[in-house]
Amino acid sequence: MPSIQVNHIRLTYELHGPEDAPVVALINGVLMSIPSWGYQTPVLARRYRVLLHDCRGQGQSDHPAAPYSMRQHADDLVALMEALDIESAHIAGISYGGEIAQLLGIHYPEKVRSLFLSSTVSEVRPLLRAKIEAWMAAAERRDGAMLYRASVADNFSEPWLAAHPGWAEASIPRYEKLDFDAVLNLCRAFLDIEWTAELHRISAPTLVAVGEIDTLKPLAPYSRLLVEHITGAQLLILGGAGHACCIETPGAWNAALLGWLETNH
Repeated sequence: MPSIQVNHIRLTYELHGPEDAPVVALINGVLMSIPSWGYQTPVLARRYRVLLHDCRGQGQSDHPAAPYSMRQHADDLVALMEALDIESAHIAGISYGGEIAQLLGIHYPEKVRSLFLSSTVSEVRPLLRAKIEAWMAAAERRDGAMLYRASVADNFSEPWLAAHPGWAEASIPRYEKLDFDAVLNLCRAFLDIEWTAELHRISAPTLVAVGEIDTLKPLAPYSRLLVEHITGAQLLILGGAGHACCIETPGAWNAALLGWLETNH
């Protein structure tokens, strides 16, 4: 994968699709990396220039030891876009990536053609904090299997897990290879989220998409807060989907994003 130096780190990225097409930047969830977009990239790349990247602390990008911040991730993506001569893009993020996307809308409106915010929050309430702290406890023990087991029920719905009995066997080896210090830095950055009062600054057309049975960052309160505070934001509930709806119901997620992009091209 190519990489580029921005903000004193190297970010790994990929570009797919026609060079002259509008750019869509997909931003990873906290435990995702570029390959996690396997259901989305080939579909979107038929009509759009797709920018993927691993945030600092993720995948093959640098994992600096210093603490991270959500604003830092947004700054990194803007620097990456500028290094690649991308003036503006449609920004689509899921979970952690949706939170980074919100900050682009708040602080870099000139870079954002539209926002697609999936499974995401603008503040962290006690139950969500407790769940992430359980993930962190597993990461502190350097135990990938424990981290998987602490997070899997938050990320996926019961019907999806029942339909994919081999998911744990396939996933645990990947979790065991994680950089646990980086995971902790990413989670600490997440726990500092508190910007509901700033959402009114987002001017880009915004669609908020959430899985109907997301128990980690559920419709109420989180997606409803986004729709209430972002002027003109629209809400889409993906039926039967849990938190990781781009994986659980990729057809519906992709159709929603493609329809949104067509509306805002």
